[in-house]
Amino acid sequence: MLILKSLARLGPTHGYGIARHIQRMSNDVLQVEEGSLYPALQRMLVKGWVVAEWKQSDNNRRARFYKLTPDGRKQLSSELREFDRVMGAIARVIEAL
Repeated sequence: MLILKSLARLGPTHGYGIARHIQRMSNDVLQVEEGSLYPALQRMLVKGWVVAEWKQSDNNRRARFYKLTPDGRKQLSSELREFDRVMGAIARVIEAL
């Protein structure tokens, strides 16, 4: 969900940019490691939620840029709804204590 949301906000971005965005937006609480980020992006490519193309990054390195697809936007919406549902359930349990 965080990767999809980052791509929705940033537009086409390379993996490092996605990881940095998540880290910055969470005030350094969340850190996405390469070992989990790139396999997740690969799964999203296979599922058709993102597309990728090789481009030059800002520091003139060759990097793979990922872009959200319409199916990826649908998946993001679905995941956000599920997140809200789960967070509501957690809040109800905590408030009941």
